[in-house]
Amino acid sequence: MALLSYEAKYRVRGGTLVGGELFDFWVGPFYVGFFGVTAAASALLGTLLIFYGAATGPTWQPFAITINPPPISRGLSFAPLQDGGLWQWITFFSIIAFVSWALRQVEIARKLGMGLHVPIGFSAAIFAYVSLVVIRPFLLGAWGYGFPYGIMSHLDWVSNTGYQYLHFHYNPAHMLAVTFFFTTTFLLAMHSGEILASAHPPAGGRVKSAEHESVYFRDTIAYSIGELGIHRLGFFLAINAGVWSAICILISGTVWTRGWPYWWDWYLHIPIWSAAGFN
Repeated sequence: MALLSYEAKYRVRGGTLVGGELFDFWVGPFYVGFFGVTAAASALLGTLLIFYGAATGPTWQPFAITINPPPISRGLSFAPLQDGGLWQWITFFSIIAFVSWALRQVEIARKLGMGLHVPIGFSAAIFAYVSLVVIRPFLLGAWGYGFPYGIMSHLDWVSNTGYQYLHFHYNPAHMLAVTFFFTTTFLLAMHSGEILASAHPPAGGRVKSAEHESVYFRDTIAYSIGELGIHRLGFFLAINAGVWSAICILISGTVWTRGWPYWWDWYLHIPIWSAAGFN
């Protein structure tokens, strides 16, 4: 189907959440809507503030530029622009942009009469971001616990936070998040490799069908989840990767304040491992 006829088929009216007919418009092939306007405006303002912070900072070296949160001593108060207030405003506009983009995706889904899988999936990533810069700092009582906006400064924050809890890889929620991330990429690699192999056979070969794909996995791993099932599984794994990555940082410093290796001491006290358990 040609691109223009495809647009004519799916560029339908209605489905808006806010603004009705007034904001039900497109720019070229892109649907805008009320939340497209708020997403673009907030993204632009946040980006300009980042450039402003870089311009007033000590360097223009891309890896050294950083926008730091307010000092922990300021707690949850509003900070002066050059003492963390810039970070607060950039965070505010970032959240508005991300949430607006998700709501715009809801409107597109309503127009097309499809499920809300895309905005729900994107919301998991938004939840992870908000957990780092709003929820956890709020629970700890200071915006200064949020991460800075910068390349090297952000990496330093990640490293320092990990060392603060001795070894962050012992965080059980972190283990789950990494497992879901790796499993998602592994599953996508298997699925994409299978599709490419089926759709692009060797010269003179025959293009394979879905039945061949299912038989391949039944022969190799003894089970085929099916065409629809593989996408549902991928969606489930991806959502959990984002959710558990948010949980792993949310419980650090709030629920658990010691080093994460100590959390596993319960495992050593299970009766079967103790000397008494073998008597």
